[in-house]
Amino acid sequence: MPLVPFEEITHLFADFEHAAFRLETRRGYATDRAGERFKAFLRGIDPQPVPGNAWNTNVREKAAQGAHFSRVRIVDDPPTDGQRFLMATASSNVAAGEDIRVLSRYVAESAGLPDYDFWLFDSRLVARFHIDETDTTVGVEVTDDPTEVLAACRARDTAWPLATPSATVWAQVRSSV
Repeated sequence: MPLVPFEEITHLFADFEHAAFRLETRRGYATDRAGERFKAFLRGIDPQPVPGNAWNTNVREKAAQGAHFSRVRIVDDPPTDGQRFLMATASSNVAAGEDIRVLSRYVAESAGLPDYDFWLFDSRLVARFHIDETDTTVGVEVTDDPTEVLAACRARDTAWPLATPSATVWAQVRSSV
């Protein structure tokens, strides 16, 4: 399966009908580290919500149509700066209608979850991210192969009941630093 640039799959986030699920496995993402919000976060400044950004606008629009975004973020113990940043910024996404949960890496590995990021659209299409050692997405592999889709569905169905709402985990993490 050939890799395509992420920009070529962005239409999938508006085109799906019922459910979009993401599994996030990385300890951080280059795009986050390059941003001013991340740099400010490292200086102790809480990220401000961004309800009007394109992502949250789309989440609200899809929710109004009856569709649902959800994700499980796998985190280390203790969480990395990148993982802490994602938990700190999750409230904007959650306010828009996305359900974001957190799962410890130990539990994820024990449950046999994949070690790669993907989006699963309507339990029919998988967009698997290929990310290099610098945490940069180098391309996305899109497939409707039944074996790949079933594996992603099983990963979602395994991860979801084991995960905890992001706000609950973030409150615990914040109180420990």
